[in-house]
Amino acid sequence: MDDQQRRDEAIKRIKEKRDFTTHLLVYVLVNALLVVVWAMNSNSYFWPIWVIAGWGIGLVMHAWETFRRPISEEAIRREMNKGGP
Repeated sequence: MDDQQRRDEAIKRIKEKRDFTTHLLVYVLVNALLVVVWAMNSNSYFWPIWVIAGWGIGLVMHAWETFRRPISEEAIRREMNKGGP
């Protein structure tokens, strides 16, 4: 991998991390607003939990995709050596 390819990959990873940070911030702000709406209008069933949990699953998947290690050259070589159909 030459320097330009490594630079392009680094830029891509930085953008993905920034996108995740934006997603996290929006998640926190929107869900905080929903909790405030719930608290101001009723103290019964905590309905925001459904949004928090559902959206949280998506946020966890986004984090997994953003922060897992990139595929290494060694992993590529191992997979290529396995052969296949």
